[in-house]
Amino acid sequence: MASVSSRGRGRRTINEINMVPFIDVMLVLLIIFMVTAPLITPSVINLPSVDRANKQPDKPIEIVIKTDDEIQVKKDPSTGTGGTNVPFTQIGKAVIAAQGGDAQRPVVISADKTVKYETVVKAMNELKRAGVERVGLSVTTTGAK
Repeated sequence: MASVSSRGRGRRTINEINMVPFIDVMLVLLIIFMVTAPLITPSVINLPSVDRANKQPDKPIEIVIKTDDEIQVKKDPSTGTGGTNVPFTQIGKAVIAAQGGDAQRPVVISADKTVKYETVVKAMNELKRAGVERVGLSVTTTGAK
């Protein structure tokens, strides 16, 4: 019900909202959020895993980045061993030479878990500068579900 004021002649209704309770509630909520915000721990990022692809690419060129940033280029990764050690700045030229004119031959980067993410990105950048179009990353599979 509206309040009635008896000022002056006649009775008028007061059509104002009392803001004090609203401000009190908002200040209490603000204090609660300010106290609890630093207590929230940042979440851990769980990277996605992948299942097996339907079809493996035909004879990709494998670039192996080891823990000590030693880089090997393997023309035939199915042998498991071998490969040519190349300096980091020569990755693009070595891959172009390994492709042998087949620009559509895929390139797969296999990096150790302890290798910095920055190193892998730099390797991909060097390949892009050299004109290599099909670049992928090698991952471990989680098995069929």
